[in-house]
Amino acid sequence: MGAVRKTITLTEQQDAWISAQVEAGLYTNDSEAIRDLIRREQARAVEIERIRGALIEGERSGEPEAFDFADFKRRKADERG
Repeated sequence: MGAVRKTITLTEQQDAWISAQVEAGLYTNDSEAIRDLIRREQARAVEIERIRGALIEGERSGEPEAFDFADFKRRKADERG
């Protein structure tokens, strides 16, 4: 995969945080830290879309039905013998 050089502007606080991550040995350099943050955000966005899709599917599945937890427990106990 090709690389593209970007110039970004950070606050002093953000720069200090990234430098601390590198100094702690979590990353070898600033670029690695920033790329990891981007990968994490990409994965988070995918997970949010997955959850959003599941919520929409649930909403479209119809009206909720009453659930009798005591009856459920009795049926499960009967199944186990």
